[in-house]
Amino acid sequence: MSTPASPPAATAPVAGNAVTIQNFAFAPASLTVKSGTTVTWTNKDTDAHTVTSSGSGGPLNSAPLTTGATYRYTFTQAGTYAYFCAIHPFMTATVVVTP
Repeated sequence: MSTPASPPAATAPVAGNAVTIQNFAFAPASLTVKSGTTVTWTNKDTDAHTVTSSGSGGPLNSAPLTTGATYRYTFTQAGTYAYFCAIHPFMTATVVVTP
């Protein structure tokens, strides 16, 4: 007797500490890290992009990142941090920080 395979977790948050900006998207779109982790965003597009917290007062606020440029931020408090590209607001993603 066989058991059905589990569906792929395509929308599940990804662990790690790197986000790639490519094809006008943040990959992964949802990243889960532990408090104290430094996340690095790398722009692999030919257009400039930013990493900007959604809402007011968020901690993410990069300058425009040109091709190959990186932005780093160390998350010290648990929570969900939504962000977007201020140049291309349709580009959105989140970082989930666990204790």
